Amino acid sequence: MGGQETILLVEDEEMVRQFVFKVLTRRGYSVHAAGDPAAAVEYAKAQGAAIDLVVSDVVMPNMTGPIMVTAIQKGHPESKVLYVSGYADEAARHEGAINAGTALLQKPFTAYALARKVRDVLDA
Repeated sequence: MGGQETILLVEDEEMVRQFVFKVLTRRGYSVHAAGDPAAAVEYAKAQGAAIDLVVSDVVMPNMTGPIMVTAIQKGHPESKVLYVSGYADEAARHEGAINAGTALLQKPFTAYALARKVRDVLDA
């Protein structure tokens, strides 16, 4: 369960960000990690190559994941999205204004669950 796609990881919790980064890079993905949404949007604006997947927390300081993803997808409409959240499924969808069909992975998650979900979203 790996690949060579480019992933933009946006997570404000450093330990979670480091864990996800390690899991995905060890599986061959090219991962750029950002600790806040504004930095992720700036990176995406400067990135000429495709961003295949955005893995983002739902609720972060200063900007929600969905608002950030909308800004990123203006320049990268090819980007698929996987949200991660510590909130229960319905609460995360309400709190972050996530559509019902959007991929969501509940925290805490295992390396296997993350790798499987990332591959599923990329292959969808």
